[in-house]
Amino acid sequence: MCQEILKEIRSCGFSFQKLSGKYPELNLLKNIPQNPTYHGEGDVYRHTEMVCGRLLSLPEWRELENEEQELLFLAAAFHDMGKIYCTKQEDGSWVSPRHTIIGEKRFRQQVYRNAEQFGLTFSQRETAARLIRYHGLPVWFWTKKRTEFQLLQAAESIPLRLLYLLSKADVQGRVAEDICKLEEQVELFADYAKELGIWEQSYGFANAYTKFQYFQREGLRHNAVLYDDTEFDVLLLSGLPLAGKDSWIAQQGMELPVVSLDAIREQLGVSPAKNSGKVAQAGTERAREYLRRKQPFIWNATNIIQETRQRLVSLFAGYGARVHILYLEVPYQELLDRNQKRDRYIPQSVLEEMIRKVEMPAPWEAYEVICRG
Repeated sequence: MCQEILKEIRSCGFSFQKLSGKYPELNLLKNIPQNPTYHGEGDVYRHTEMVCGRLLSLPEWRELENEEQELLFLAAAFHDMGKIYCTKQEDGSWVSPRHTIIGEKRFRQQVYRNAEQFGLTFSQRETAARLIRYHGLPVWFWTKKRTEFQLLQAAESIPLRLLYLLSKADVQGRVAEDICKLEEQVELFADYAKELGIWEQSYGFANAYTKFQYFQREGLRHNAVLYDDTEFDVLLLSGLPLAGKDSWIAQQGMELPVVSLDAIREQLGVSPAKNSGKVAQAGTERAREYLRRKQPFIWNATNIIQETRQRLVSLFAGYGARVHILYLEVPYQELLDRNQKRDRYIPQSVLEEMIRKVEMPAPWEAYEVICRG
């Protein structure tokens, strides 16, 4: 399978400048201003160039596998791309609120839409995207109300040892007065991650139920051991329209009852652009009937927003269900081709907006989370 950008990264000698010549998206970082108190080096492009350079100088760099080096450099090259879209002046200072979250989404969209240009596997894309999402955590985790929780949550998605290296390079690749303090915080992050046993992999909870409850209930200790009193299974499907959810149900649905919001919409004669609340309410009532009977079923809808998924997971789990999330994805061009052949054609602008909004299910969101891309 081609891996175009990873090949380019290695063939260009891990040079950010050369990579930006091959991938013009990186040139958009030029002239994006930063607060000189924290970034005296200049614009985001210059900062990113310094970060990539510092990454190569870290002693740990030479110990990484080839693909780890390539993915880490890729994440470093795109780690601040969110600043392109959210940088603004506030009270006379340049700020970039939520740039890590925005950057994760924009990177994922870009790789998804330009699959041939980037040539990444689903797993490679998600590793780089999550590194972008969490790259600021090692510096700021100690300010969070639940410091332990933040690290355990991140460790569910990415190896913290790689996140540590990205954050360390991010701190060193700038001109600022408090670099030493920031470096100390990154080292504290590493020490804490090792102490928790999540430096190399996610935490080994007592069982799947304890893990699920830990990420749903505030105040529960990570080393708790809870008795799994769940009684039945509910499958929550997630994915863009035309990603193959209906086909999966037909092939693998095990003849379980299905609550389909599209089917309800058709039954009620509701336009896709109107009364989504009415459709969701009808679906919820049907789900409650199965939940009261402890009847396994499938909830079939796009569920591409984390808040929506978490609301449903909480509802289903409240009835004693083991909630499983299955995310399905097909290549971008295949999605467009399927849409052209569909009876109920989705306007291109609507489909693109949905792609922009996708929030990939994280491993901690349910009893079990499976992503197939």
